[in-house]
Amino acid sequence: MQNNTALLVMDVQNATMAILQDNTTFVKAITQSIETARDKNIPVIYVVIGFRKGFPEMSPDNKSFAFLKSGAMKLDSPESFAIYAPVAPQADEILVTKKRVSAFAGSDLEIVLRAAGIKNIVLTGLATSGVVLSTLREAADKDYRITVLSDCCADRDEEVHRVLVTKIFPRQADVMRSDEWCAGLQAM
Repeated sequence: MQNNTALLVMDVQNATMAILQDNTTFVKAITQSIETARDKNIPVIYVVIGFRKGFPEMSPDNKSFAFLKSGAMKLDSPESFAIYAPVAPQADEILVTKKRVSAFAGSDLEIVLRAAGIKNIVLTGLATSGVVLSTLREAADKDYRITVLSDCCADRDEEVHRVLVTKIFPRQADVMRSDEWCAGLQAM
């Protein structure tokens, strides 16, 4: 499994971390997952959302991005788009910049995965109802084998997170806690 698996850390940026009232459990789980992946030589790929100066990629017709442009995110602050420091990538890890909700949309993620022979992706990130849901759906259509680490995803609405990880995601992915995933890797 390890040689064709990648861990995706998606949208764990300073601005998105603000949706969590208490990020202690999330940060501990995702940090442990990243460390385990690195120890087992599983690539950790970081996916972030980013835009050009003036945000020409943001259509006023896109409800989500119109909301962001209205001031929901400090778009003029490079610090808002920075990866949250406790989970920051190492110098040799890949950083993919996307322009929409899915990690595949407007990015070269699929090229990176294909070039590395990746067939299994492990999804983590913020928010469960955003990047995780959109990426899972697109990855399933692209025939990737998908695992979602339920405690390495979070959403502003805890009930939406619960419904997604218990009822929706299992239709297209294996869903497990990070400690289960890490223990499975350690046993190999």
